[in-house]
Amino acid sequence: MTSAGRNVISLDDLSAADLRSIIARGAEIAQSRQRQFDTLNGTVVGIYFRKTSTRTRTAFSSGALRLGARIISYGPDDWQTNTGESYEDTGRILSGMLDVLVARTAGDPAEMRALGAHRQMPVVNAMSDEEHPTQALTDLTTMLCRFGCLEGRRVLYIGEGNNTAAALALSLSRFEGTELHLRTPPGYGISESVRARALLHAEQNSAIVTEHHDMDDLPTDVDVIYTTRWQTTGTTKADPDWRETFRPFHVGTRLWQHSPKALFMHDLPAHRGDEVSADVLDGSASIAFEQATNKMHSAMAVLEWCRQ
Repeated sequence: MTSAGRNVISLDDLSAADLRSIIARGAEIAQSRQRQFDTLNGTVVGIYFRKTSTRTRTAFSSGALRLGARIISYGPDDWQTNTGESYEDTGRILSGMLDVLVARTAGDPAEMRALGAHRQMPVVNAMSDEEHPTQALTDLTTMLCRFGCLEGRRVLYIGEGNNTAAALALSLSRFEGTELHLRTPPGYGISESVRARALLHAEQNSAIVTEHHDMDDLPTDVDVIYTTRWQTTGTTKADPDWRETFRPFHVGTRLWQHSPKALFMHDLPAHRGDEVSADVLDGSASIAFEQATNKMHSAMAVLEWCRQ
């Protein structure tokens, strides 16, 4: 039986030591020539996705299999929650049958808290409305592989203050001397709750988290320029003219004039011509597809940590 507290529902569930351990293990797996492990041999991992997914679902499914686990996959219509059963009761039942549950609800994180209330079944948040913690773990694993350390890294994030941006703010700020400069469209910034938590982490780690709603006076010589798709998976925007608001936040090659050594990251899927130009996404600075592959390596590290 696993110990209590092994859920990964929010990055704030992880201690600094846990965060470092998962990222380091993800990088170790990424850089290893070994493709199969037996660390989850004999376990059963549930994979529940209520919303669409290519990378995250495949990463956790493939990762679990490579660790020696067996998986049970659920689609959006498979649970009795559709007929009124509570998430509390669903979690209670599943906890007697599964060793880990990976869930994407893209809804209220309280649903995952209810599923994860039973200590014998850790729950991994594969994306909710507020936060995408396993994406941030992937992102930091990729940066660690590329730079050798996370301390002092400088990141320019351009685009919506969505769950990916929230997770990046809540994770990068926990490393000494890092800088995260968010440039988000007016009305589409990170939430006040996320901002307050990220700033608290930053204060404790001599890090910097800033947010502005224009593209003026961008920081120079950053290590990473990061963007996400303008239309976050599973969401819609009330403003019919939102594309005009987002247009100045397009990532093109001109951004490299002041940060010529910057690497480009994107959580994917990408829409060339919207949030990023094809020249950037497919160019020599882009590590977006390496980043996507690392989602599996990071997922394996998360699953191992949940079962420790």
